[in-house]
Amino acid sequence: MTNDLLPVTRIPRTGLPPRALVVGDPARAAAVASLLEGAEEISYHREYRVFGGSWKGLPVTVASHGVGAPGAILLFQELADAGVRTLLRFGTAGAMKPGIEDGDLVIAEAAVRDDGVTQQLLPPEYPAVCAPEAVFALRRAAREQGAPHHRGIVWTRAAFQPGLLPLNAYDRAGLAAIEMELSALLVTASLRGLVAGGVLVVDGANADELVDEGAPLSTGHYDPHREVVVRGVERGAVVSLEALRLLAEEFALEGDQA
Repeated sequence: MTNDLLPVTRIPRTGLPPRALVVGDPARAAAVASLLEGAEEISYHREYRVFGGSWKGLPVTVASHGVGAPGAILLFQELADAGVRTLLRFGTAGAMKPGIEDGDLVIAEAAVRDDGVTQQLLPPEYPAVCAPEAVFALRRAAREQGAPHHRGIVWTRAAFQPGLLPLNAYDRAGLAAIEMELSALLVTASLRGLVAGGVLVVDGANADELVDEGAPLSTGHYDPHREVVVRGVERGAVVSLEALRLLAEEFALEGDQA
């Protein structure tokens, strides 16, 4: 019956595992799901492709949210409606400061809310912060997997393509990376009482001072399909799933249901 499905994503209202990994690309959702035991596709509507399976015995959901926070937040909200309590975003990002290389992971601590949607839900002063336990679980998983990684604040920005406005508004603020959806997840999590965090694979440089001088500021200069990025995505998928498992272990020890 259609009443058993949520209206936008068409995921079941009940029966999903309480922990989910969310990604942008439906194909990446399938790739991550291929790492799971007993993986099966639950639904596929619009950009929202959802799988279920187990990672080392832990039931998890893997779901795609598409590009941009306005559409992504609909998935986050409906996953929460369906009973998911812990969400990690696994995505890609552009480096915003030197020393962060292509293929490295950036573990977010918080996000700048320039996402184009949460400003219409809450005052801009409301913070978008990752759950500390999610940050620590991702850091531990990255260390155990030997994945090069960094921690820091990321900039969630609605516009993907460069425009006439420079990307130097936060030059001296020490931002680690720029991406498009994380702050929407973090705000949703805070409002719904969820545990949330994010880890991002660097697939290029976005800060003005990091872009090669004379290089065209256009999507033609952007290539996320290089081998170094592919390897980073493969590492990041395992790190993300391991972090979910570590979080589940921690909550079990504390008697928490998150």
